[in-house]
Amino acid sequence: MAGHSKWANIQHKKARADAQRGKIFTKLIKEITVAAKLGGGDPASNPRLRLAMDKAWDNNMPKDNIQRAIDKGTGNLEGVEYIELRYEGYGIGGAAVMVDCMTDNKTRTVADVRHAFTKNGGNLGTDGCVAFNFVHQGYLVFTNVDEDALMEAALEAGAEDVIVDDEGIIEVITAPTEWASIKTALEAAGFKSEDGDVTMRAQNTTELEGTEAEKMQKLIDALESLDDVQNVYTSAVLHFA
Repeated sequence: MAGHSKWANIQHKKARADAQRGKIFTKLIKEITVAAKLGGGDPASNPRLRLAMDKAWDNNMPKDNIQRAIDKGTGNLEGVEYIELRYEGYGIGGAAVMVDCMTDNKTRTVADVRHAFTKNGGNLGTDGCVAFNFVHQGYLVFTNVDEDALMEAALEAGAEDVIVDDEGIIEVITAPTEWASIKTALEAAGFKSEDGDVTMRAQNTTELEGTEAEKMQKLIDALESLDDVQNVYTSAVLHFA
């Protein structure tokens, strides 16, 4: 159950970028609203809503903001109607890119996404062109813990896998719908994760170094800076000089 894991680095960079831009609240409010609309306002029976609320709490979002977003999703308050869109394409070196959006204006969003790809050396592709390379998974990251004890607790809680990378970082892999319950179970067992999310994990990666890595980072940054973009997933693993 051990292996080399590079993909979490991309997630960590993304999280930092979101925080630096100060847009994380807006993205989380959209996610909470849509999750409540699709699955109801009770997080106990709506795993997607529970995940969004966990992220909101982790980012110190006020409870009133969270409740208003839920109420807008369930129709108890008037709000903007968001639709979910996914765009697929290619970045530097043919690296796969998937872009998840929430928007009230599809025409604006696709134009903005296409412009970001084209301006930064990528290409917007057709539906399904890279999706086959990604798997929907949850992950939790741990450091400085007893590997054997964590592995035992994780598997008992229903985790799909436990991965240890070359630097000793341990990742617990979960089914998307089981992420929140496994996180809770591990916390009850005394293991608090340093990072975690439900993501799209690339099965085959594209290694980029030096200038190519810098260009790919610019493309990712350009896409993530768009107001309608929620998440950017890529097969690229970046190595900077």
